[in-house]
Amino acid sequence: MKKTFVTKAQIEAIAEKFPTPFHLYDEKGMRENARDIQEAFAWNPGYREYFAVKANSNPFLLKILKEHGFGADCSSMAELLIANELGFKGEEIMFSSNETRPEEYKMASEMNAIINLDDITHIFFHTLIVDNNRCFDDDHTAGGYNQYMTTCDEFWAMMEEMYARGFVLVSPYDVAYEVTDEYGSHFQYGDIRLPEGKKPFLMSQDDVNYYGYMIGTGSGVNETPVFASIDGDGFASRIVIGEDGYPTCEYMDKDGNVTTGDFDLVPVLETFIRNHPDFSYRGARAILGMTGYEGVFGYRTKPAYEDDLGTEAFQKECEDAKAVAQCLRDHGWILASHSYGHPSYGNISAEKVASDSDKWEQTVQPIIGDCDIILYPNGSDIAGIGKYTFDNAKFAALYEDGYRYFYNVDSHVAWQQLGEDYFRGGRRNLDGYRMWHTPKKVADLFDVSEVFDPDRPTPVPSI
Repeated sequence: MKKTFVTKAQIEAIAEKFPTPFHLYDEKGMRENARDIQEAFAWNPGYREYFAVKANSNPFLLKILKEHGFGADCSSMAELLIANELGFKGEEIMFSSNETRPEEYKMASEMNAIINLDDITHIFFHTLIVDNNRCFDDDHTAGGYNQYMTTCDEFWAMMEEMYARGFVLVSPYDVAYEVTDEYGSHFQYGDIRLPEGKKPFLMSQDDVNYYGYMIGTGSGVNETPVFASIDGDGFASRIVIGEDGYPTCEYMDKDGNVTTGDFDLVPVLETFIRNHPDFSYRGARAILGMTGYEGVFGYRTKPAYEDDLGTEAFQKECEDAKAVAQCLRDHGWILASHSYGHPSYGNISAEKVASDSDKWEQTVQPIIGDCDIILYPNGSDIAGIGKYTFDNAKFAALYEDGYRYFYNVDSHVAWQQLGEDYFRGGRRNLDGYRMWHTPKKVADLFDVSEVFDPDRPTPVPSI
């Protein structure tokens, strides 16, 4: 049993002198523990421990910790004022806050505090709906589209509201990255510097494949590719390179007319950023995740399709897809794995995870190039919230395949984990289900009543 720093008799004597209740602190023990912490990390030049002011804002205790080189971790304007009053200055103050008002960021900036942005929200989408009438036509796929998809109009309205609220799109490589120094290789948080009142966010899109069931008459999971037809459900059919050199999308309408334009997230976001250049930090774009079982970007590049297409046509599909991949990278888009076959990695064996990842490497990577990001299919993570270790055979397999950034699906505003060898985060789905069933969970981003498409059938089905 741990021995207390006072005896029962001493406490009783103190209680006779001072009215209860009261707090009794062990100053000697605090100073010893503070010295122990500083000595334990003395090997790391510039190391500073930050004490959370919200844990105990007693100024006498904070002064003691300051004497021992501690900083103040603040999460509100009141805590910033306390730290400042006690003499904490500049980088001795860490400002870490959720749901933060612009004036709080302003105060932290004026105090030259370190502003901790490790709670950056990450939003994601599936393929955007172009024609609501074709998509919500009451066939067997309409319910799923209503749950998991977002219309082009909704996406644009979301971006407008987020822009008005000060959000700025950043790259995951600005959020965290791997460095090599005298202590070896390890991940660290980046130093994102935004103007006053601005808030960083990440964006990704899953399944940038334009599957057969969405654009044509059936699934292409076997050996027969499916291309766009008038029977499609109102989605873009593939990404192409526009006359201006920017990536755009091809779309076939209900009459069979094929046009190019802002028919999915990539070109819509490009247009939005052209209109609002300050919406993108250092040219950041979204992360695009691809599976492999029907090819990528709407091109039928799966090797099993070669027999049906013929070698010449198949090779053209592959070359066109490679050109699109390069165009996307040239304009700041980040390409990622979404697995090969879209299995839930959290629910299958390590052997099956490794096999699926290997298949993606063999069939997709030659088309789009090396990737170090994986967007987990179905949002299914390979572990709980504890840190990944190499004892986790799934992590070991994915790490060996070159992945360093791992993203699941999580409805919280932000969830991130910085490991020694990786970076991990959660993503928020912005779709019909989220807007209809839990609108409060996106209230920090936009007012659902201002973006919800009136053509969307209601009620949106439950999952």
